[in-house]
Order: sequence, then C-alpha cells, then structure tokens
Amino acid sequence: MAMSLGDSQVPRAPTSLGGSQERFARMVPRLIDYVHYLGYEIRLGDLFRDPRSHGALDVQGVYGHPRSCHKLKMAIDLNLTANGVYLEGQAAEIAHNKIHDWWDTVGGAKRIIGDLNHYSVQYQDMR
Repeated sequence: MAMSLGDSQVPRAPTSLGGSQERFARMVPRLIDYVHYLGYEIRLGDLFRDPRSHGALDVQGVYGHPRSCHKLKMAIDLNLTANGVYLEGQAAEIAHNKIHDWWDTVGGAKRIIGDLNHYSVQYQDMR
C-alpha cells in the first residue's frame, strides 16, 4: 500500500528559501510516518547544521558538505532500527532505498549515493 502526502497538504515547488523550508517541514512528519508504516523505528540525526560550528553556506565545517541543505534547514538524517538493532550494511541499504523510492514520488530530492540516511528537498543546486 502506498502512502501519499496529498497534494492539498504539501505545496509544490516554492521558489523562495522560506517557502522551501516550510514545504520541507510539512514533508518530514509524513516521511517519519512512512518509515514507521514500513515497520522501522528512527533515531534522529542531523537536521540543521548551525553555521557557528559548521561554517556558512559554501564553507567547509566540522563535517558534511559545504553546500548541504542541512545548512538551510531542508535536510534530515534518519538512522533506522529494527527490533532495537541499528540497521547497517545491506539491511540499511534495502530499507533506505525503499524509503527513498517513496520520497522521490512526493517531491523529495534524489538520493545521495553513500549517504542514504539523508533526506532533503532540492534547493537551487543543493540537496
């Protein structure tokens, strides 16, 4: 069974930074609901990477990409568990690929190979 965000609940393709942040904020709870629907639990990772510790946009910080949507409050990392066990390797890849397949259908940014727990929306050339 597919889970939908519903077009009336999530505005499509805003052009402003603020509008994109608001759209992403509406999408995150539905993403979390979908992960739970699939039977996984979540240990939340990064959402906002503060420029005081991660550098301004285009500046390399402590870790992460200098043009990460985390710096714009439009990305979240979801660490998955099943039966209390943190998913790694092939199990994590299978789970995140399934979640990303759904995320793609609701307007999320394309997956980043090697960073599958990362969920974001595209903004300009960033994801």
